[in-house]
Amino acid sequence: MKPRRKRLLWVLAGVALVGLAVTLVLRALDANVMFFYSPSQIHAGEAPQGAAFRIGGLVEVGSLQRSADGLQVQFMVTDEVQRVPVRYQGLLPDLFREGKGVVASGKLQANGVFEASEVLAKHDENYMPPEAAKALEDAARTSRGQP
Repeated sequence: MKPRRKRLLWVLAGVALVGLAVTLVLRALDANVMFFYSPSQIHAGEAPQGAAFRIGGLVEVGSLQRSADGLQVQFMVTDEVQRVPVRYQGLLPDLFREGKGVVASGKLQANGVFEASEVLAKHDENYMPPEAAKALEDAARTSRGQP
């Protein structure tokens, strides 16, 4: 085999390996990315059905229901325009309260209930996840008729 042909084969093998590595990295990132949606976006049909994502907003006052053992909870997440029912099995964070900010990770079921696998509460009086704050601001602007 001529040296020129060997060099070409090595270059092609290198390009193929780089392509394979890029493909594997992108697939791993795609599997671990979770997008954030507000209740208004979920009602508009923008959220994926059956795929994992995050929902954020405020826990609606008066919507928290606990099972007898306290491990099964249901509540509404609202952006003050729309609301989405959330069901969670497990212990809630200590700072979880009605009327306060929350971000939940999980999947939207066919019946419209968000089945949460993780619930996060804000950590102090002034903090709200940036995505949740923006979603609440956008929803309030939309409800006032502003673009």
